[in-house]
Amino acid sequence: MSGNFKSYAAETIGTFALIFIGAGSVCMDVITGGKVGITGIAFAHGLTIMAMAYTYGAVSGGHFNPAVTAAMLVGKRIDGITGLFYVISQLLGAALAGLALRAILHNHPQLATGAPFLGACDLNGVGFRAGTFVEAIATFFLVSTIYATAVDKRGAAATAPIAIGMTITMCIFATGPLTGAALNPARAFGPAVATGHWANAFVYWIGPIAGGVAAALLQENLFLEKK
Repeated sequence: MSGNFKSYAAETIGTFALIFIGAGSVCMDVITGGKVGITGIAFAHGLTIMAMAYTYGAVSGGHFNPAVTAAMLVGKRIDGITGLFYVISQLLGAALAGLALRAILHNHPQLATGAPFLGACDLNGVGFRAGTFVEAIATFFLVSTIYATAVDKRGAAATAPIAIGMTITMCIFATGPLTGAALNPARAFGPAVATGHWANAFVYWIGPIAGGVAAALLQENLFLEKK
């Protein structure tokens, strides 16, 4: 049980870091008048995932994302109870990060009551279906990278966090202006809890989970070597 608790704690802390720094970078972009930019926001997310994967990957596998956990469940890499508590831990970490940002940035109330809603994800110029499709495609690439580097025994496990972090970075460059590039239900969940801005929330559950599960099925049935 102590081992499971360590895994759940790792998932909570890692997800907290992703939302606190990722959503925080969006807030800093507003505060600095755009000096952070899409480049800074993309690397804030990618570098955080890379660091947290190196820090906690050996403890929990470094999911920090309900879509990744769903993919590992479908691939039978974890059991259902562990997966459930992983998701609970991830959402807890995300909610705590959103609330922490709201407390720290209380002198900038406009960040919570209007755009960017503490870095919340929302659609921009695309509809519900297109936004869901974009999130699914981006998360498909993310989970494919995780499988190819961290799961596949032929992969470069030692550098997997770098590849995973850079995949998130490139997806934010490509899709961030359209959907906020959550690729992760928890990334959208944290700021929404803190601000009450739940616009298009289902996009960030349906898209990432569908994309992650599709990647897991393809990897498990086509690309991974069978014993």
